[in-house]
Amino acid sequence: MGVPDASGDLSSEMEVDAFRHLFPLRYFERHLSESIRPDARPLGRARDTTLALGAVASAHGSALAKIGSTTMLAAIKMEVMTPSTESPDEGCIAIDFHMPPICSPIVRPGRPAEAAPVISKQLSDTISSSGMINLKELSLVSGKAAWMAYLDIYCLDADGALFDAALLSAVAAFSHLQIPIVSLNDDGKIVLVLEEDEGAKLEKEPVNKEKRKLTLSSIPFSLTCILHKNYILADPTAEEESIMETLVTVVLDSSARLVSFYKPGGSVFAYTSAVKDCVALTRQRVKELQEILDEAISGMETD
Repeated sequence: MGVPDASGDLSSEMEVDAFRHLFPLRYFERHLSESIRPDARPLGRARDTTLALGAVASAHGSALAKIGSTTMLAAIKMEVMTPSTESPDEGCIAIDFHMPPICSPIVRPGRPAEAAPVISKQLSDTISSSGMINLKELSLVSGKAAWMAYLDIYCLDADGALFDAALLSAVAAFSHLQIPIVSLNDDGKIVLVLEEDEGAKLEKEPVNKEKRKLTLSSIPFSLTCILHKNYILADPTAEEESIMETLVTVVLDSSARLVSFYKPGGSVFAYTSAVKDCVALTRQRVKELQEILDEAISGMETD
């Protein structure tokens, strides 16, 4: 009976690893020709996705989202502001996306990541155009006071499809958000009621008598795909994005309505058939993400 050649297996593994680093595109195309990816996923399948609500105890709403290794932490802090004269009955949302050096070897200390402001703008446009949040719900006193929701998203691990994970964490954080209680002080200004004072009798009547959640509608979800020759790869890793550079991001809401379509350049044309295939993959992904979000919310309610 023959003995397995451990050194031969190791040598073969080293050769494959060397080929992957020296000829990454050829390495991936060998897998694509068999409709499989190096991580064993079919071309149209997204990575395993998890959501945890309430990840930051000091925030008014927060969530930790993971798509594969890509990890996002979103936290919302609410502050009272004076609304603009153009929109006296509406609050505001400010979104910042952060990429600290810990998230990727390509992000250097002291130098902001180029992708950060782009993703911040994408998130702001998507949440605004989707109509997920009615800004009138953030009004406290018409023309005098409204809520400003500061949403900060921190990328903890940047392993591809950053916008998808960032949007998922943002949606989940708003789902978890509890708008705090506020009251009028002696000067007639609206101030937050601290948690330790919530049970005590207040000198002034609270403007909102209990914590409440926002009513979210048309929740947006996204899927990023790579277009390479006649292949479409859903939910790419950072390695796949660096090798095959034509990306397409489709955003649909929970009713499968198209919110946005984003293609930041690339050498491959987005033909009608490819766009339709990407939209079909996104529809399927929206159902998966909605179920994951619903499970996370029901888990919080049970706790």
